[in-house]
Amino acid sequence: MEKIKIVKDSISKKELINLTKEQFGNLIKAVVDVEQGIMAIGGELHSDEEVILMEEEGSKREYTWGINIYPQKNREDWIEFDSVINLKPSFGNRSRGVDNTEIQRKIKNIVEKLVIK
Repeated sequence: MEKIKIVKDSISKKELINLTKEQFGNLIKAVVDVEQGIMAIGGELHSDEEVILMEEEGSKREYTWGINIYPQKNREDWIEFDSVINLKPSFGNRSRGVDNTEIQRKIKNIVEKLVIK
């Protein structure tokens, strides 16, 4: 079983690249909690990461968003907003993406802060 890691302080880009090689080759799934400014990485499914954040960190569903990170791409293109956990009709998100640009900005800022060069 994969080891899901909660990132609260930082993770190096090199470590992220190594994790992608162990899993999907060029991407790693992540769930970002935009309220707490943390993320979970390394799960096979975004839903597994979301559960870990909720159980271990007290994250709330309305603040967790699934993304894919492509660490070898440049920082303008390395985040893909695509996950089934993003379907949150009761919170106004009706797609697998992240429809709210303010939430997208928060996610990008958190990932930029947590992943160090």
